[in-house]
Amino acid sequence: MKLNTLKPAPGARTERTRVGRGIGSGLGKTAGRGHKGSFARSGKGKIKAGFEGGQMPMHMRLPKVGFRSKLKNDTAEVMLYKLELIEGDTVDFAALRAAKLVPSTAKKAKIVKKGELSKKLVLKGVLATAGAKAAIEAAGGKIEE
Repeated sequence: MKLNTLKPAPGARTERTRVGRGIGSGLGKTAGRGHKGSFARSGKGKIKAGFEGGQMPMHMRLPKVGFRSKLKNDTAEVMLYKLELIEGDTVDFAALRAAKLVPSTAKKAKIVKKGELSKKLVLKGVLATAGAKAAIEAAGGKIEE
């Protein structure tokens, strides 16, 4: 075998069909497009997705379901056990941001009970779930509004 003798497998490459080249070609006159209709016209062969021939489309027939609030969730959740990473005994939003426990897009933070807390902490201006509040107070800390 030599490079100059390489050929694609038989039937792997077919020649382009030339349409509209006379009656003898088998694809003359209408060029395989049939008679009339939108697909026979030039540039008119596209139908929009979901179009059902003028009948009311499925996506418009079915009822609208649910509600999506346009307000984005700007409250970040912080796990209780991650409060161990904060230096000092006061936990406020600035301390959470400094410890990189809250993303930059968040405007509020909420402590969620997950894991254990051994430190004595004071919560200031940060929301907390009932379980998290109980765990913080059990560890000797307190919550200030």
